[in-house]
Amino acid sequence: MQNTAMLQFENPSFFKRLKGMLGVDFYRLFHTPLLYIFLCIAALIPALVSMGAMGGEGETAGMFTNAWQIVAANSPLYVISDIGEYANMNMVFIFGGIMISIFIGHDYKSGYVKQLFTTHAKKQDYMISKTLLGAFSMACMCVTYLIGGMISAAGTGLPFTVNAGSLIIAILGKMIMSLGWASLYTFINIIFRSKFGISIALCFVLGTGIPVIGAAAVIGDTPALNIFLYGSSVYACLSSNALTLFICLMNSVVWAVVYNVLGTMILSKRDVY
Repeated sequence: MQNTAMLQFENPSFFKRLKGMLGVDFYRLFHTPLLYIFLCIAALIPALVSMGAMGGEGETAGMFTNAWQIVAANSPLYVISDIGEYANMNMVFIFGGIMISIFIGHDYKSGYVKQLFTTHAKKQDYMISKTLLGAFSMACMCVTYLIGGMISAAGTGLPFTVNAGSLIIAILGKMIMSLGWASLYTFINIIFRSKFGISIALCFVLGTGIPVIGAAAVIGDTPALNIFLYGSSVYACLSSNALTLFICLMNSVVWAVVYNVLGTMILSKRDVY
């Protein structure tokens, strides 16, 4: 009886372990300026985009015909002819990747990970906790981007006419995609944990969707690209429907599972340095 009680104490349930790690991670998240800095950045991005569009200069000049295009494109943009077309909520995924890189990079630089894994923490718990933390942070960035976008769009003089259902689905779709993106960024930072510069660069490149845009240029502008995170992210647009939300949810969850499994395997086969 005593041995059984001791075993249960030393090996708490998965949910209890995860709850404890999430508690620590979210405490750190809310008690450091990192999250608040990136929330402010997300809110300021649409203002900068609006200034470029209204100023008649740059790649975004004259691009918008509707105020809500600062949040999402009219239709999926697998192939981008003008970089200004990307100037919507998808930019949150770029800065979200940078934030996750900084957060995980600090874990390794400070020695927190070494202390964590040499005591009792499971590698799987670390992956899941960081993924959920990143997903929450990017979802919050989507909210501040939306607020900033609405304020900025009000000064453009463009019409706010839109299909309300499609707009809501587009916003929810992008927020849901935060889970998939966060799992990808966590996975990247687990691989290049000691090479902070490479992690940042990869998060930036993948966040901009350059590989998928390149693939689209070769195979064509096809919804088949929705299998990728970037594809589903741009699929959430101002012409979205219920199918859009389903695709975003399935894509995000499946990739989150894949990257968490692969990340856990890598952590289990390597040391923590």
